[in-house]
Amino acid sequence: MKIYRSFILILSVVLCSSAAAQSLADLERAVSDAEKDASMRHATLAVSVYNVTKNTAVYSHNAQRSVAPASVAKIFTTGAGFAMLGTDFRFKTVICYTGTLDREGTLDGNIYIVGGGDPLLGSYRYKQTSPDSLFATWAEAIRKRGIRRVNGKVCYNSAIFDNQALHDTWEWGDMGNYYGAGAYGLNFHENMYFVYFTAGKKLGYPASVTGVSPKNLSLRTTCEVATGPENSGDRVTIYGSPFSADRLYRGTVPLGSSDFAVRGAMPDPPRCCAEMFATYLRTHEVNVTSNVQQVFSMPDSAITILDYFSSPYYVIAQYTNLTSNNIYAESIFKYLGYNAHGRGSFDNGVKAMSEFFATHGLETGGVRIVDGSGLSRLNRVTTDFVCRYLTEIAKAPFYDDFALSLAEVGKSGTARNMLPGLSPKVNVRVKTGTIDGVKSYAGYVTNARGELLCFSIVANDFTGSAKAASTKLEKILLRITEL
Repeated sequence: MKIYRSFILILSVVLCSSAAAQSLADLERAVSDAEKDASMRHATLAVSVYNVTKNTAVYSHNAQRSVAPASVAKIFTTGAGFAMLGTDFRFKTVICYTGTLDREGTLDGNIYIVGGGDPLLGSYRYKQTSPDSLFATWAEAIRKRGIRRVNGKVCYNSAIFDNQALHDTWEWGDMGNYYGAGAYGLNFHENMYFVYFTAGKKLGYPASVTGVSPKNLSLRTTCEVATGPENSGDRVTIYGSPFSADRLYRGTVPLGSSDFAVRGAMPDPPRCCAEMFATYLRTHEVNVTSNVQQVFSMPDSAITILDYFSSPYYVIAQYTNLTSNNIYAESIFKYLGYNAHGRGSFDNGVKAMSEFFATHGLETGGVRIVDGSGLSRLNRVTTDFVCRYLTEIAKAPFYDDFALSLAEVGKSGTARNMLPGLSPKVNVRVKTGTIDGVKSYAGYVTNARGELLCFSIVANDFTGSAKAASTKLEKILLRITEL
């Protein structure tokens, strides 16, 4: 009987070893097949897989090559945020006033909005954060103080961050669009606006601008948008820089469309917030007599009316990764710089990230982080570093919240329709990244044996479409799930 049991045990080990060897061979074949494709002839393909449960490297291919990660860079920003700020951290915006308030409710002084880097402030996505809900909360607090008239201004302070909303290396074609809006000390409405187009009557005819939202946004626009094929989607590029009202619209909107919405970068979100709030007060029982003004420091005499807090950090981090929102990521990145070094900036964000990596013993050869979103092409990682990073995160007390910020394959976010051949016994959570010539994947696999793996797949400088590259790389990911 003992001999029989020993035979069964040996046979099981042999079979498992054989199956593991076959899975690795299948993965190697998928990587080789991807590299042989004509579109990858001059590209760099890098792949790494770690077994987190066993703390061992499983597979590597070009794992030490420096590659651009695109939006996979957001996992570094959000992970550092969990560690350095905490799961329940909330951004704070302060409403306060200076001057004298008489018995009739007249304030001889100013109202102040002091930004705290909150990326959700005035967001159109949620009822509780929309401008109307936000301003109603602020106005109620002001009225409760007995203020009915302001002989002064609504001032705004965004000095928690510097005035460089955009990184020097972001591309001109990104800057006027919503995903290139950047982060300010006082963010508002996700720092973006909607512009609405109506297509011409025929293909190639000029399209016209029919409106913008928020409605009172001051812009000087030139429209060179034409009418494209039916169902061709949003092919509009918006050109413009921060603090300039000039916007140029180019591209196409679909034939037959009316009030077709395109999202652009708001020229000056802090000022827009103050102007809209002043208008709101005037129509809600608080008359403000003067125009708005930016201030760079706060008087010692300022009296707090309201500390307005954002949703908890874990909610913001989940939204950041699940929707790959650049504005949220850059706000977190700059706030990490403020938290560690006294002011939010790209340079201080980089310092904070470097300190975070060092604290966790992560050697960073071949790694360069310059922004929080991955929009810059100067960002560089190695797939080995990504897996070592994800292994460290898996040991952290906030791991469960972090994992929930990654899209679940087959169920959520950008991964909803990914890997149709995935075994029901396997769970995959992934962050994807895409910029021109770059496609990337990183995340976790819980395999059929219940072991936790982490992976990183990056392709740089391929030709052809990102969709075609995704098909090749997802075949690699599917083989990883079988390890």
